[in-house]
Amino acid sequence: MTTLDLRNNITPAAREAARLHCLRRQQILDTAPSQAFDAISRAAARHFDVPIVLVSLVDANRQWFKSCVGIDACESDRTNSFCSYAIQTNDVFVVEDARQDPRFKDHGMVTAEPYIRFYAGAPINVDGYNIGTFCIIDHKPRPLSPEQQADLTRMATLVRRQIKLDARMAGRDPVSSVTQDQK
Repeated sequence: MTTLDLRNNITPAAREAARLHCLRRQQILDTAPSQAFDAISRAAARHFDVPIVLVSLVDANRQWFKSCVGIDACESDRTNSFCSYAIQTNDVFVVEDARQDPRFKDHGMVTAEPYIRFYAGAPINVDGYNIGTFCIIDHKPRPLSPEQQADLTRMATLVRRQIKLDARMAGRDPVSSVTQDQK
């Protein structure tokens, strides 16, 4: 018997295929750096006082960084990535201490550079699909208050709006309902 996603009455594999289609339709993967995305990332680094901020787009086998502060990588493997977990929820995904979390304690980015201890990622939802995350990362464990989670969600919304604006400006996406942008 196949497991169904009751919200959308489709299998998880079909939902993932639709999510990847939505991501690729944005035509943002492997594009040049953007001052708009980088400005949001730098503002988040200051606001949350974290050394690493990413606009991470989760592709089939990798996560690609449209913007990154604090690391030189432009992508990483999707296997067991923090962002792969974060796109499975509509809430902010928080790992206060990755060394204590069984999902991540043996992860290469926890046991070696950049020595991730804290991760918080807000899903970037485009057209009903979580195509990536806006995430903040620290080298030390820490909590994230409900107010900070709300701030991170608002910043992820700014990223989503920039993705949609870029797509519209390039003629890749028709103007969608204004009510969705007012969330």
